Amino acid sequence: MEGFSDDISGKLGDELSGKRIVHCITGSISAYKAPDIVRHLIRHGAEVIPVMSESAQKVIHKNTMEWATGNEVITELSGKIEHILLTSGRGKADLILVAPATANTISKIANGIDDTPVTSVISSALGAKIPILVAPAMHETMIEHSIIQENIKKLKEHSVIFIPPRFEEGKAKIANESTIFEYILNALAKKDLLGKRVLVTGGPTIEKIDAIRFITNASSGKTGVELAREASSRGAKVTLITGPTREDIEEWIDTIKVETAREMYDAVIRKLGEAKYDMVIASAAVSDYYPSNKLTYKIRSEEVERLQLELVRTPKIIDAVKRVSPESFLIIFKAEYDVSSEELIKRGIERLRKADADMAVLNDVSKMGFGSDENQVLLLSKEGKVKELPRVRKRIMARIILDEALSVLSKR
Repeated sequence: MEGFSDDISGKLGDELSGKRIVHCITGSISAYKAPDIVRHLIRHGAEVIPVMSESAQKVIHKNTMEWATGNEVITELSGKIEHILLTSGRGKADLILVAPATANTISKIANGIDDTPVTSVISSALGAKIPILVAPAMHETMIEHSIIQENIKKLKEHSVIFIPPRFEEGKAKIANESTIFEYILNALAKKDLLGKRVLVTGGPTIEKIDAIRFITNASSGKTGVELAREASSRGAKVTLITGPTREDIEEWIDTIKVETAREMYDAVIRKLGEAKYDMVIASAAVSDYYPSNKLTYKIRSEEVERLQLELVRTPKIIDAVKRVSPESFLIIFKAEYDVSSEELIKRGIERLRKADADMAVLNDVSKMGFGSDENQVLLLSKEGKVKELPRVRKRIMARIILDEALSVLSKR
């Protein structure tokens, strides 16, 4: 059956375009989350085939999953040998997702028991060496049971990837759809950065005026997080140094949280001194100035009619990178406000040369402001080549930036 999902397919991106994902659903109450999970994957271009155990159908009706995916739901194995069709030949899946996974199903898989469509599909996928991701959902006392932990360990030894649950209210709740999506991207992404180290700066910095007041900018930190995610999914060992952000950051990304420009500067210099980084991506919107006299107490507005601040220029992180790590491929970001494309490029060239950077990402924040899920930028190479990107979501922008950087590196 086709057409049910055409209206949302690829609406958020094409990261999973051409990928066939088999979504196995077991009898956890978290099965009610399954439609949200598959719709999120479809919005990023995936085709999803649902497989449900009998217990899962007591929680959520198969018609709901048929509607959500636009594909017929497999609820039992027939003469079509569905578990073989999904793991070999033309119908072969790119990835198996078990979400939610109960303690019962985890234990069955670990011990080779195939008595449901779900366990049969997974058993066949293990033999076919198809990536398998498992998102547990159960009470906390169950997942902490020593036998369940032994079974999880056994499956991890067979390359099964577990997506950590959220521990809340005494329960190991299923991970949210965005986290599941990131794990899937990591499992399927090309590993052209495998063995490489990448340092990313992101977010704003804040410069304190007194104990509770500060100056900053409107950066959300989305770009830095997406760059870190993309580099990590492609195999890099990533360090993200970020100012204050509300973005969720996955546990596998080594994250250093800072507040001020000086703290970010010191963290970057320290990390570059500790290890060799193949690439440095300076996407942070670092404050250009800080108050010269930071007060440790709260200024009482009743007592101060007019407040004057003396601002001092902050240290430029991008100007220090090549001095400390001359072999790093340096990508800088340059934001301007309400300028022509010609002026944007001119200023970008000047900044790129001053920092001795290898690539610059330029944008006019008057046209696409901070905090948006999308951006439209120009890529400027060290040789002066300019590439204009269309307006895209920041994750796709991150992918294009890394593609371009690797293309440049391959020619050097």
